[in-house]
Amino acid sequence: MVALLAAADPLAFLYLLVVQQMRIACKDVNAETLYDVLHDTSYRKKWDTNMIDTYDIGRLTANADVGYYSWKCPSPLKNRDFVTMRSWLPLGNDYLIINYSVKHPKHPPKKDYVRAVSLLTGYLIQSNGASCSTLYYLTQMDPRGSLPKWVVNRVSQFVAPKAMRKIYKASLKYPDWKRKHEPGLKPWTFPEQNALPSVSVSELSVQRADSLENIDESGLSEDKTRHSEDEET
Repeated sequence: MVALLAAADPLAFLYLLVVQQMRIACKDVNAETLYDVLHDTSYRKKWDTNMIDTYDIGRLTANADVGYYSWKCPSPLKNRDFVTMRSWLPLGNDYLIINYSVKHPKHPPKKDYVRAVSLLTGYLIQSNGASCSTLYYLTQMDPRGSLPKWVVNRVSQFVAPKAMRKIYKASLKYPDWKRKHEPGLKPWTFPEQNALPSVSVSELSVQRADSLENIDESGLSEDKTRHSEDEET
């Protein structure tokens, strides 16, 4: 299920909060594999076609870090990026991953991107046995910018469901890929493998949406974006 809360008038999207709630049943994928796929930035570069770049900035604790992610938007919309603090927790056979946006002094907003804000985003991976699981996704996010109504409709109807299907398909292929790419390296499971520089909490602050520039994209036409969209299903 996807729910989007926004004003009906596209010109009123000066402060747009996107709330998405989704789940997908993952047959032939166990919970641990889904958990690894969501953590493994090296593998993400293989399957996430909407991603421009992603990297880990530093670690806070054994189960918390700070990272960067940039997201390709259909032209002529400006691309978005995030700096988030992420934490994770195994819950028996289930797993939880959550994040929210933070400010980091060495990673300010970039000239060619709109810095978006994750107010709270989370994945819950529920084990349904040795080879089945369910992935739950919930996010409250402010993409910033005055966006046209068709963008919100498209995210609701196409973009978010497609992303969940991509995660599922990527998870089916992950075990074979991982066997060929440092199979023992999983710093999200084995903290002693984490070679990231330490980040102090004092360096960070919560990213407030109203402190960021608001770009007016409300007049952009849907027709101009179709040629640049990823049509992979």
